[in-house]
Amino acid sequence: MPPPGPRLPLLLLILLLLGAACSCGLTVTGAGEGGSCEFSVARGSELYSFDLAAPTPAHRHGVLSEDGFYKVAVNDSILWFQLCDEMLFNFDPPMCLNCEDCGGPLRCGTQCSALVSNNIGGYDVCTTIGGLSKSHISLVDEGNPRKGIIVKMFSSKCSISVSVICDSNAIQVPDKFVLSGLCDYATTLEHPSGCPRILCLLGGYILIGAVYRYYFLGIHSVEAIPNLEFWIGLPQRIKTVFVPATRSHVSYSRDGLGTDAPVYH
Repeated sequence: MPPPGPRLPLLLLILLLLGAACSCGLTVTGAGEGGSCEFSVARGSELYSFDLAAPTPAHRHGVLSEDGFYKVAVNDSILWFQLCDEMLFNFDPPMCLNCEDCGGPLRCGTQCSALVSNNIGGYDVCTTIGGLSKSHISLVDEGNPRKGIIVKMFSSKCSISVSVICDSNAIQVPDKFVLSGLCDYATTLEHPSGCPRILCLLGGYILIGAVYRYYFLGIHSVEAIPNLEFWIGLPQRIKTVFVPATRSHVSYSRDGLGTDAPVYH
């Protein structure tokens, strides 16, 4: 009787190692949002996955500012924003008029995700430009998903676009913003959380298929690997494609009876 095939726990370990080998980045649905700060996009056999709020060894809150807000001042205008959450002010809160839809005069800035203050007629007047519930995420460069993503938040009449550029080594907080149209703002933040996690779709398919066949179909040997026959025969298929078939070379020699006899080499 042949020895029983290896049990799946060992196989799962091998598949997990395979998945890790296929993972090309350590730093998160075809194009779309998986949450307020999650985004994934497939390119070929790779899945680029972003999760801005996920903790990292150096940044326990991900891209979120630990102060509760990012602040950018240009001339007489001040822009405050927070990614993946509403803003929180334990110090230096906005002091401006017209803050009713973002916390009111006593808690200005605490019930929205982006606010701008402009000096109008000698008074600082606030405008809400973005909320957590109204956001959209896209790639900075459709041809290069590694570059980072854009988080765009909306209010009733305004918007703010924050480009989170991938920088695996350091954080560069915004120091300027751009105003286009009447009330559409844009700024740039460099952060490790802007770097995607790059996953191999093939490794994920094998792993998920093996787990399903083990737990739901009760297959407890190496046959739990989906399409096992295909993977076993793959080396031979590759060899057939890339190695030309060897043909026997036939020549003829005349024997003593004067007839030609084939000679195989």
